[in-house]
Amino acid sequence: MSDAIIQVEGLGKKYRLGLARHDTLRDRLAHALHAPFRRRPPGGDPADFWALRDVSFEVRRGEVLGIIGRNGAGKSTLLKVLSRITEPTTGRVTLCGRVASLLEVGTGFHPELSGRENVYLNGAILGMGRAEIRRKFDEIVAFAEVEKFLDTPVKHYSSGMYVRLAFAVAAHLEPEILIVDEVLAVGDAAFQQKCLGKMEQVAGGGRTVLFVSHHLPSVRRLCGSAILLAAGRIQAGGSCRDVLGAYEQGLAGAGPVAVPQPPPDLRERAYVTGVQVESLEGNPLFVIPVGRPWRVRVGLRVARRQDEFVAAVGLKAADGTAIQTAWIPPQRLEPGDYEAVFTQDRVVLEAGTYTLLVGLTDAGRGLQQFEAVRFEIGSENIVGYYPATAGVGAVLNSMRTEFRRL
Repeated sequence: MSDAIIQVEGLGKKYRLGLARHDTLRDRLAHALHAPFRRRPPGGDPADFWALRDVSFEVRRGEVLGIIGRNGAGKSTLLKVLSRITEPTTGRVTLCGRVASLLEVGTGFHPELSGRENVYLNGAILGMGRAEIRRKFDEIVAFAEVEKFLDTPVKHYSSGMYVRLAFAVAAHLEPEILIVDEVLAVGDAAFQQKCLGKMEQVAGGGRTVLFVSHHLPSVRRLCGSAILLAAGRIQAGGSCRDVLGAYEQGLAGAGPVAVPQPPPDLRERAYVTGVQVESLEGNPLFVIPVGRPWRVRVGLRVARRQDEFVAAVGLKAADGTAIQTAWIPPQRLEPGDYEAVFTQDRVVLEAGTYTLLVGLTDAGRGLQQFEAVRFEIGSENIVGYYPATAGVGAVLNSMRTEFRRL
């Protein structure tokens, strides 16, 4: 007999682009009254969009499953279906146990109720009796670190306080299945580590965890198995190590960085023509191992003389925190093509997802700035080397620079 606690068979979720839902009679009447004045979407009827298509997998009792993939791959839609928030269009989901979900900040909380009242409300939603919740109450409050605000309506909580209390309730009220989305990124680093430890404890107690995150080191630490979603379908499934390897290889084969077309005024001044993240051997990189060297090449075109031209690159973490930046010394440039090269002998950041920004200025006036590419810093650690954590503060002029005319 199978010990699967979650069975997903042929799951699909379809949306009609351009169509609003009309769940009440009032909505339907309003829609009918406005219909003669409503513009039809380009191409006629709204198109079908499949957020999930033919998704099938099993999760066994006590298993910790990581769900990874790029933005828009269908991860959050899958969790909403598993949490019974959204109905599937096709297929079937079988859940054998009580489910606690943490999909977004404040899910399941009533804003007018206090933290204390929401703990009891969430416990009741999970099917627990008052006595059972009371036994866990002190442990929940201690974990969430919101003692001073326990009798304050949660509408006055910060996003971090919301997440701490919501996670504490979901993890401590002993659901058979715990579902956690990227929401933990809202908390600080210490809280994230605390949550990962609690999820390990939950899994060690024989309960099942589904964990969605872009932070691959956390997935690697917590999960024994994983599935990779792409365009709503399962692209790979199996051991966490193999699936993460497939994901990183896919990132590595993503091709060159797309640079936005400059507006007409920039074409008459100066603009970026190309950006490449690469190894010192010149090979494109989209996954950079911790402690290894890397390089950024920025191609430039100058249309008219620039007197104090500066090209710069910067990194920001997944939560938007500025991490490091580097720039070339001010240059006096005649019209022509140039290249700025930024080299770092070793990555000094913790593993995770980062965004590379590129910016140009002349005499302190901004010319162009854009996000060039998102990439991963992998967790291949070098013996005796300890990377700094993301968010410790912006490091200025963190890379060696070269500048030359082509």
